[in-house]
Formats: sequence, C-alpha cells, structure tokens
Amino acid sequence: MTKNILIPTDGSEYSKTALEYGIYIAKRLDARLTVLYGEESLDERVRSNLNRVGERCGKAGLDFQLKKVREVAGEVIVEEAKDADWVFLPQKEEQFHESRDGFLGSASEVVIGKSDRPVLVIPVSFQEIESMGLAYDGSPSADNALKIAAELSDKVRWPLSIIIITDNSDQAADLSIRIEDLLDPYEEIDSDVVILSGKAEHEIIKFIKESSVELMVMGAHGNRRFEELTLGSTTSYVMRKSTVPVLIVN
Repeated sequence: MTKNILIPTDGSEYSKTALEYGIYIAKRLDARLTVLYGEESLDERVRSNLNRVGERCGKAGLDFQLKKVREVAGEVIVEEAKDADWVFLPQKEEQFHESRDGFLGSASEVVIGKSDRPVLVIPVSFQEIESMGLAYDGSPSADNALKIAAELSDKVRWPLSIIIITDNSDQAADLSIRIEDLLDPYEEIDSDVVILSGKAEHEIIKFIKESSVELMVMGAHGNRRFEELTLGSTTSYVMRKSTVPVLIVN
C-alpha cells in the first residue's frame, strides 16, 4: 500500500489542488507527503503556501517533508519518484519545464513513460472522493491498475465501478471472469462491472461525468502498446479531459 506520496509544485492553481489532494489522500492511507519544489519557483507566494501545507499536515498528524531541487523538470521528478509510491502531477503539465528529451514534452507523460510509479493526474478543482471508476481492457497495466484500485477500495471503503468497453459480447464475458478472479482476494470491497460500447476515450469521459465517481483509475498502456504511447491515445485523452483525478498505472 502507498506509504510515500511525491508532489512536485510550482505554486500554480493546479499545484495547490495537487497539495489539497495530497493531504486528503495521505490522511486516509497514513502516507508520508514529500513536496518537491524548485529553487527558481520559491517566491514569497509559494513559500507561504508551502508553510500553510506544512501546518495543516502537522495538525493532521501527517509526516511531511519539503525537498528542494534545482528545477522541477520531468527527468528530476522521475529520479525523485524512485523513493515514492505515487506521484501527484497537475493536469496542466505545461506548468512545469519541458524536458529537452521529454516524453511528448510534458511532465506527466515524462513520468508515466520513464517511471514505474503510478501517477495521479490532478484537475484544477478539488472534491472529496466517495467512489472510484476503473477502465479495464485485460492488458498488463490494466491488471496492475485493478490491483491498486482493489487495495484502495479495501483500505478506504470507496466503492469501485469497473467498466469494460467493447462491442464483442464474448470478450466482455472473458474480461468479466478475469476481473472476478483478480478481485477474489478482496472479498470485502464493494464493486460492480459495467459493459459499455463505443470509442473508449469518449465512453470513459462520459462515464466520469454521468456516474458520480470522484477518482478514475486506468492502465497507462492498452493491449496495443505502441498506440498507447502516442499523443491522442485513450490514456492521454482521458488524463487531459477528466474533471476528476486520474490514477495512471504502468
């Protein structure tokens, strides 16, 4: 289970929301919060915000650490993530410095592409989490995402809705059986499986908007790995368009 959450920050509104989610989730998981900031971004406004976060963590009894780096760039985050279990990054990843050899030129995709750590992509607005959704296609990263979602549900009692998007009834049945097998160790969680048809990225966003989930979990790569590594893939589309946090799992 998650014990250390890494949150890079630059003082933007998206970064503030990431810190808000960091405190909220760390309290529920009893996790340590490590906030990464760059020398170039530490103005009075950022310093004041970090002090407030530290005070709130202290009042909540959370283990909190500030860590300074030269700049908050994609490769730096990847390196620092080696000591973390999750990384929280803002949806508007262009707030961060673009890497010279960046994975599609954005911090979130650099980390997703080069680190094996789950990345929680944070929207601009905070809302409490009461339930989760998960997109499942039977790929290895979807299996990993389902395991993490099940552990979360077991720990914090968030109901889990698993969606399968296919027009093939046999495939839907096979994936449903696989889900049952993977969830077998987690007898106490509240979960259900929903079968949808249509274009995956559009159906996932529609599901988020209509199903009242406050957290979406999905694998970083589908069964067609090369396509999932290109901008415009299902994962990239959802992490850009979602109005709730999206946990991307390799």
